[in-house]
Amino acid sequence: VRILAPQPYMISIINRLFKKKNNLNFVKSKLQILDNTTNVSLIFDLINNFSEDSEVRFVGGCLRKILSGEEIDDIDLATNLEPSQVCEILSKNKIQFYESGIEHGTVTAKIKNTKFEITTLRKDLITDGRHATVGFSKNWYDDASRRDFTINSIYSDLDGNIFDPFNGKKDLENGEVKFIGNQESRIKEDYLRILRYLRFFLNYSKNNHSENLKKIIRKNIDGISKISSERLLDELKKIFKSKKLLNLNKDKFLVEIIQLIFPQLKNLNILNNLNETQKSIITSNDFFFIISVIIIDETDNSDYFIYKFNISNEQKNRIKLLSKFYLENLKKNIFTEHNLWKILYQNNKELLNDVINFHIVRDKSSLKKLVKFKEFFRDKEAPKLNVNAKYIMEKFNIKEGPSVGHTLKKIEKHWMDNQFKISEEKISEIVNS
Repeated sequence: VRILAPQPYMISIINRLFKKKNNLNFVKSKLQILDNTTNVSLIFDLINNFSEDSEVRFVGGCLRKILSGEEIDDIDLATNLEPSQVCEILSKNKIQFYESGIEHGTVTAKIKNTKFEITTLRKDLITDGRHATVGFSKNWYDDASRRDFTINSIYSDLDGNIFDPFNGKKDLENGEVKFIGNQESRIKEDYLRILRYLRFFLNYSKNNHSENLKKIIRKNIDGISKISSERLLDELKKIFKSKKLLNLNKDKFLVEIIQLIFPQLKNLNILNNLNETQKSIITSNDFFFIISVIIIDETDNSDYFIYKFNISNEQKNRIKLLSKFYLENLKKNIFTEHNLWKILYQNNKELLNDVINFHIVRDKSSLKKLVKFKEFFRDKEAPKLNVNAKYIMEKFNIKEGPSVGHTLKKIEKHWMDNQFKISEEKISEIVNS
């Protein structure tokens, strides 16, 4: 079953229904606060005054978050203007913008430090499970119909007038995560919608999964292989950013599907039965720290994750170092004050915090000791070795060469092994040995 385009005789009726205004004062007040911090009204004024019929509205995530009392972290706008017209308006009014998504109808405007994604109304022309070829539209219903879930097809003007053709607000209030149109058809248009369903269900559902939908998702799970690793990882980040993350393991179906898509997340059960200290660490840390907690074990699981997903070298090194410290701690207890000073000296404060936090979450038996270490190192800075190549060459009349570097390494090792202290006599002994 497909969503059929409305017949011509129905267009006027549908447009009247779509334009029916339902003013919500609390939405208006939230949008006023948003405008005070972002100046979004400037974009509304410019687009709405461009021509007699031009219009722009909030859409999708920011409306969903306002209605559910969440913090707004992105602002998506929809307009019936062509992308070239949006660019013309922004350029004429000296507003910075990017055309990086213009082939899909999206222009990103930037006012001060806030970005606004302004997307032309669209309709899908061709879908292949991976991405859609879209055509631009003047019809708001076309745009609403191509969206995945009813709770993402809510629009509003700047005055808080809600435009909600698929009753997404009601579904949000009732905790219903509903596809627009035929469930299987929508999934086959873009298999990433399987993951998006899991995310929205975790965040908003007050009900059980439909048994029919569970069958459809299991049947189509192989379609995920069509999705790029970048898109998959981006969606996983959004799931792990959820305030409901610690409820994930309460839903066997969510865990089943996530682990089919991301088999490296085999240690999700670590998020079970955390105490308040551990919960605080998980909820206050970034995505890659939480991922590290879940994927690192005695196997090459974390290496496989790094291989499969395109992440920055900084994050790769972070995961590798945490894995190294974890494996070392299995063989011997690295959690002594002296060893933590070494970690701080050889790396940085951020990694030291990662190492301590990682083991607080993973090792309940040493919780008190680890929490004390975390507090102790809170205001500590890395020790400094006040011996360098220039000092050695001048003091001991040694010529520059490889031997100077070897000597420095020996001095540094002795210094680290002896509570970051070394005497002049010992330096002389090492130099002359």
